[in-house]
Amino acid sequence: MKNKKILITGSAGSIGSGLVKEISKLQPRKIIALDQDESGLFNLRQEYEITPVLANIREKERIEEVFNKYNPDIVFHAAAYKHVPLLEKFPQEAMKTNIIGTRNIIDISLKHKVEKFVFISSDKAVNPTCVMGQTKKEGERMCQSAGYVAVRFGNVLVSRGSIIPLWKKQIEKGGPVTVTHPQMKRFFMSMGQACRLVIKASEIGQPGEILIMDMGQPINIMDLAKQTIRTSGKDIEIKVIGTRPGEKLFEELIAADEKVEERDGFFIIKPIVLT
Repeated sequence: MKNKKILITGSAGSIGSGLVKEISKLQPRKIIALDQDESGLFNLRQEYEITPVLANIREKERIEEVFNKYNPDIVFHAAAYKHVPLLEKFPQEAMKTNIIGTRNIIDISLKHKVEKFVFISSDKAVNPTCVMGQTKKEGERMCQSAGYVAVRFGNVLVSRGSIIPLWKKQIEKGGPVTVTHPQMKRFFMSMGQACRLVIKASEIGQPGEILIMDMGQPINIMDLAKQTIRTSGKDIEIKVIGTRPGEKLFEELIAADEKVEERDGFFIIKPIVLT
């Protein structure tokens, strides 16, 4: 990263701002922080030395202007819509941002011959049953076709919209703490782990690969809710509200037909070679 111009899309979001924080320590020449969230960019600029860019990845001409002006060396593409139930209700918006927006960033990065490109994907892209997962799977496919690298995440603790902050708010109000299904399990990782995975992917990822960190065994959501309540020291009711549209009971990190090898502590999904 040293002396490189780094473009981070979705830089005002949880992962994007985490990347800004970590990359700021690595002596980059410039961090170009791109987002459509004006307030988020404003707040980010108060904490870090960035070049803020207010832009929407859906607008290809605008993104072309950004690349022409700053000519980034490395691109981290974190901009996305990610909330599963909402995207089930508004699939056209998911496609505009997660597919068309990603296509715009990839095409322009190829045109400008960026040195490295890392796409943030999700475990929901594996055998997807929801719109969000389907759009992320398409993003992975586009990256592999372009010879770029992708990373797959589980759920990131304390990220914006994640379950732990929601439960803490519910506990502050006296409950109940809501759980969708008593058997639901998820993979979890910390924000620091997520950001280090993305940065490491830019270092070791080869064209067309998808990198996954070993996140151990999935955690039962009900058990996590009980632990969160115990930590609060309060007596709070847990209410099961039922699964939401598009949700699975169990997430997967690797599909059965994917070719996997281990390298540098990561699971690496190799690109499919067509014959």
